Amino acid sequence: MNIPIVINKYRLYVDMLLIILGSIIMALSYPMFLIPLKIVPGGVSGISIILNYLINVPVGLTTLILNIPLLFVGWILIGRTFALRTLVGMTLSNLLIDYFTYIVKVPPATEDILLGAIFGGVLLGVGLGITFLGNASTGGSDVIGQVVKKYTNYSAGMGIMAIDFIIISIAGLVFKSFEACLYGYLALFLSSTIIDRVIEGSDYARGVFIISSKKELIKEFIFLYINRGVTEFDGRTGFLGKETEILFSAMSRKQVPTLKRYVRKIDPDAFMVVTEVYEIIGHGFTLRNIIDSGN
Repeated sequence: MNIPIVINKYRLYVDMLLIILGSIIMALSYPMFLIPLKIVPGGVSGISIILNYLINVPVGLTTLILNIPLLFVGWILIGRTFALRTLVGMTLSNLLIDYFTYIVKVPPATEDILLGAIFGGVLLGVGLGITFLGNASTGGSDVIGQVVKKYTNYSAGMGIMAIDFIIISIAGLVFKSFEACLYGYLALFLSSTIIDRVIEGSDYARGVFIISSKKELIKEFIFLYINRGVTEFDGRTGFLGKETEILFSAMSRKQVPTLKRYVRKIDPDAFMVVTEVYEIIGHGFTLRNIIDSGN
């Protein structure tokens, strides 16, 4: 079945605005908190902060250079559309880091490293979360996680966690401070939590019920583009007593906006209920699988 792919220029403009806004917010976290206080939140930018400390290279430019080979990998593993948007977010955010640091010279917001880890992690998470809402990322360990998922038996999330743990641990050795590790872990935890909050709440998955006259198109879209299964129920409307069919699918919170946009476009009269799901037991669903899905 050929599924009509909806090209919504308005949505594209909204996504670009989200990527720009998210990149600005994320970039501000570096000169305000992370760079001056030597807080490493993991990822490729964490490597750049370490190199900035050792040889005084610009954090943004270094991150951009290190991300270039990862972007090519992402093009292959994640897809062209996502890779192009990620290129925009990656380039803009890293150029803004250096712009705010060296040209505007945004001053540090605090000299207290605990406050820096807290507010730096929150600001970083808000920026990344908004960027993810624009269907993009800023590159880095997200792409590495996908490689780990593709070529090993481990999930992308486990790969990202392992990489971030190693980078933050290296920072502690370089800075000769165990506390540097602890503050890095704190910033990483807060940024990850805030990303979830910004995207769609703090829970990990969604259950979606759909009643639509275009159920076959919606089923195929979920199979091919959301990469999830669908269950069909026979039902009857309460008021008219009309026979109807109900689609149900469980998916990650990141995948729901994509499905909602598609359903609204092909069937404005569709009835769709999205519920919070806190645990799914079955093939293809563990807590980590759900978190990773859609990255």
